[in-house]
Order: sequence, then C-alpha cells, then structure tokens
Amino acid sequence: MELKELLIEVFESNTLIKGVISNKTKASKLDINKIDIKPVLLKTEIFIQFTNYVGNQVLHENLNIYEAKERLLRYMESDFKQMVLFTKDGDHQVLVSKKGKVKIISKEPSKNLVEISHNRQKQYILKEGTPYSFLTYLGVMTEEGKVKQQRYDKFKQLNRYLELVEDVVGNIDQDFIRIIDFGCGKAYLTFALYHYLVEVLNKDVEIIGLDLKENVIQFGNETAKALGYDKLKFLKGDIQSFNEERPVDMVISLHACDTATDDSLAKGIQWGAKVIMAVPCCQHELFGKVKSDSLNGLLKYGIYKERISALLTDALRASLLEQNGYKVDAVEFISLEHTAKNIMLRAVKSDNQDKNVHEEYDKLKEIFGIKDFHMERNL
Repeated sequence: MELKELLIEVFESNTLIKGVISNKTKASKLDINKIDIKPVLLKTEIFIQFTNYVGNQVLHENLNIYEAKERLLRYMESDFKQMVLFTKDGDHQVLVSKKGKVKIISKEPSKNLVEISHNRQKQYILKEGTPYSFLTYLGVMTEEGKVKQQRYDKFKQLNRYLELVEDVVGNIDQDFIRIIDFGCGKAYLTFALYHYLVEVLNKDVEIIGLDLKENVIQFGNETAKALGYDKLKFLKGDIQSFNEERPVDMVISLHACDTATDDSLAKGIQWGAKVIMAVPCCQHELFGKVKSDSLNGLLKYGIYKERISALLTDALRASLLEQNGYKVDAVEFISLEHTAKNIMLRAVKSDNQDKNVHEEYDKLKEIFGIKDFHMERNL
C-alpha cells in the first residue's frame, strides 16, 4: 500500500486515533521539530488537529481531512522520515529512507478508538453542576452549580488557567507557597487560584493581589473576607515600586499593560521565583523602535509592524527569562475568538540553559534594530 492510499483509507474511514510525525530531515526548512495529530469534531465536521512543536512553543492547527492528507504527504516527502498512525484497525509505521523510498509496516492495533463527540462534557478542574462558593459569589454560577450562560466564557477561561497552573505547580515542591499576582484586576483568576491551591491541593498559601485601582482593591478584600479566604489580600500599588523582602515562589501577571509586564517578569527573576506566568497585554514599546531596511517590505504596513513588534517583544522577554535560568514555553491561554492577547509565557526555574540563548537574543535585537529594551534595563 502506498502512503497516499493509507492516508485516504485512515481519514475517510474515521479510524484514526492519533499520530506522531518525527525524525526531521537535515534538508528540512521547517521550524517544526515534531507533530502530533488527532481527529477533532468541530460543530458537525471532523478535522485533523495538528499539534506542532516549534522550539519551546506548542501551536495548534485544525485542517479538514483533505488538507491534512496533502500536508502529511508533503511533510513525508521532504521534511520528516518517520510517522506512526494509531488506528482502530491497526498501527502503521511509515519510514522514509535517505533515497526517499517509503516503507510501511502495519501491526495489530495497540490503542482503542476514542469516541469523538462535540456533546461530550470536557473534564474541567472546576466541574459543571458543582457549586463553588467563589463562583456563586462572583456571579459565574448559580447556587445550584449551574454556569450562567453569559458567563460560560469566563468559566472556560478559569478552567484553562487552572490547567496551566496544574502543569507547573509541582515545580514548587513545598507546602507553603507565597504568590504575587501583579495587575490582578477584578481577580476572578486570583480567587480561582486560591481555591485550587487551598481547597483542592491542600496547600498553605499567601497570595497578594496588586492593582492600581482603589475600587478593585476594595472589592477584592471584601470578597476574600466574605469567602473566608484569609490568606488572600489585595494591595494598591504599581508593579515597579512594589517590593517584597520575603521569598516569593510564584509571580503572575495577566494582561498587565505594556511595560508593566516587563516589570513583573523582572521582579520574578530578581526574587528567584520558581514559577513565573505572564499573559502580556498591549505592547507598544518596540513599535517605534523596530527598524530594518531588509524587512521594510513587511514593516512599512502598520498592522504588520504592530504584530511583529508584539511577537518580538515576547520573544525578547522569553530569551531574558532563559538567560536568567528559566525554562520557558509559550502556550495558548484562551482561543483567539475571545482576544488576540492570548499567548502565555510560562517560566519554570531550571538549572539547564541553552548555550545559544545570549547569541539568539543579540541577533534578534540586531535584525530589528533594537538598541534599548525596558525589561533588559530592569535587570
């Protein structure tokens, strides 16, 4: 059987369980190092979800079965040497030799087919139908535990946030955790974090939420008192001038505006926080500084320059975190349909450092003509 025939048979019969594409060729010009694929049901149509591993980033892309087939054929022709497809009917290993010859080895199935259903309830950390005191107090749930229709996006955001916390909180191997939440706003996520750490994981915590708005601070403290969250308090202040002499284990900054994100990241590094999580908001600093004659065909368009500047800002931030002993990944926080500001930088203190990170940082600044960067000055 040829590869094209195999893909047609697997996709059109809906027997795919998962697949892994790996072992990139030396000639490949792709940034992608590895790809996982699986079927997903969107509305009433089955798509193939590509999970692309690009450096420290994990990027998702949904293609219909015909686009997926053509994409995989192209990848296996020039970019990858190995693919394994786990299906209901069998496991198929695809191997490509140096001369481009394709060999397919088929075996008995090793995995069970998982039903794909858009009606299947997602297994959230916060369960639908279970009343949580902080969610009922904040108006996300009814007292019976029913998520209010107009607050369902907030409910999903809270769960996504806790999933991202769940992935890294194990790196703080201690019973007591001190956390600073910069630019906490109305603090829905802060209250969710307190609930998860204290009421689910039974951790002893102290969480400080910092914001510039007096009404936000008052609301936060009144809510914490009403809920009995006695280790959660809110303070009025700006990030740059805030100081904490006691050890800080975790720093959070969600949608802090412009260089306030840089201030929070720098604070986390200076405190030696074990975990730093940030979702940048507006990023204006580099827009007026980016300059590259060779890229003028791209940068002369304002909307492209704005987006390039935002991505460059986050890339430089991630590099500075890596230079200071953190392992960094960039993950999707919430879907793009809700906000374009959806990339989370998640950093975990690590002893390992990429030896090329300083050179990469300097090269990025050189390419885009950056002479000065706020976070770098802070450090």
